[in-house]
Amino acid sequence: MFDELTLKFGRLFKNLRGYGRLSEKNIEDALRDVRLALLEADVNYHVVREFIESVKQKALGEKVLSSISPGQQFIKVLFDELAKFLSGGENEEVLPEDRIILMAGLQGSGKTTTCGKLGRMLKNKNRKTLLAACDIHRPAAVEQLIQLGRINGLDVYSGKKQGNAVDIARDSLSVFREGKYDHLIIDSAGRMHIDDAMMDEIVEIKKEVIPSKIYFVADSCTGQDAVLSAESFHKALDFSGVILTKLDGDTRGGAAISIRHVTGKPVVYAGTGEKSGDLEIFYPERMASRILGMGDVVTLVEKARDSLDREEAENLLKKIKKQEFNFNDFLKQVKQLKKMGSLTDLLGYLPGAGKLKGLNVDDSELTRIEAIVSSMTAKERNNPSVINGSRRKRIAAGSGTTLQDVNSLMKRFEMSGKMLKKLTQFKGKMPDIPGFGL
Repeated sequence: MFDELTLKFGRLFKNLRGYGRLSEKNIEDALRDVRLALLEADVNYHVVREFIESVKQKALGEKVLSSISPGQQFIKVLFDELAKFLSGGENEEVLPEDRIILMAGLQGSGKTTTCGKLGRMLKNKNRKTLLAACDIHRPAAVEQLIQLGRINGLDVYSGKKQGNAVDIARDSLSVFREGKYDHLIIDSAGRMHIDDAMMDEIVEIKKEVIPSKIYFVADSCTGQDAVLSAESFHKALDFSGVILTKLDGDTRGGAAISIRHVTGKPVVYAGTGEKSGDLEIFYPERMASRILGMGDVVTLVEKARDSLDREEAENLLKKIKKQEFNFNDFLKQVKQLKKMGSLTDLLGYLPGAGKLKGLNVDDSELTRIEAIVSSMTAKERNNPSVINGSRRKRIAAGSGTTLQDVNSLMKRFEMSGKMLKKLTQFKGKMPDIPGFGL
């Protein structure tokens, strides 16, 4: 996420640490690099100009504090202004009173997939949600939404075969009211480009259902193109907020920084992967921290909290204290870590990760570990000390790995046991750390 932009800011910050004092000259030098980094990230030119001017005025007006270096002070100004540019004021996520939600966007932006993700998110909050398939123009769009409904345990209304999009929207409203649902999410048709027919149809749907929220779904990889389409949709619909998709892809960050400032509407959610659970509430300060390479530990902790089984963690702690940690427990930790997402993405939440250009951790390593442990007998999993040389060869052959892979895992398992034993010797509660030794 924002790898190139984060890398450029990392280089800039390294130079800033050498500043003995803040002056108009070195502020200008730093801002020249900031301007170039933002333009290369495909941030809208007018947004860049306004952002640079705002940072300059704040930096020149700052009183230099004795407790921090001038370079650190400039970085703080940069962070504050970036968070401000990304911010839409109060967080505007879907609330219980937001009952009818209309999704809009160009074809290929991930709109239909996002309907399923948002429905799943609301379901996890114990809200009953109905999806309405009003994209009758794109081949298989209706079937795609039905499949997403099945996967996520959501009801889908697809209407009559010969019905038009406005009729389906109207009828879905009746089903929504009769079924005592909390939310109705309407998936509208997208096009490869802005056209009058598409806009007329979605404007009619808006008039028919009177949505409490209208979200514009934008592909973050399209940079300034996403900004241009957002302006067109905003003029026609006056949408409530933006959902950015594909933030896990090769995105340069331009759309995320530009859309909020150009439309005046907040980015509300961010799609961070292909899985149904890969939709996050968009927090401006956290995103600014990620862009500037400062990490986002808060989101990482939230992911761990949502993915990990609390009861399993407590049982694991008891076994560790009794020195009964075995490969069954190790395998459970691996599976819980996989629930949290890609290892590369998880490392991206850590401060300083942006300095590692091309950071890419092979997720197949976790699959390899699962295969090795699955090839062990029940006795070997419960009592790893019995695994001798001949058993290791059999495990390697059975898991399709090498003897070196098995030996490496055994060594890491032993190191994990020693580390866990030391951790339990500390006073107070041991922190919940998934995937020890991985």
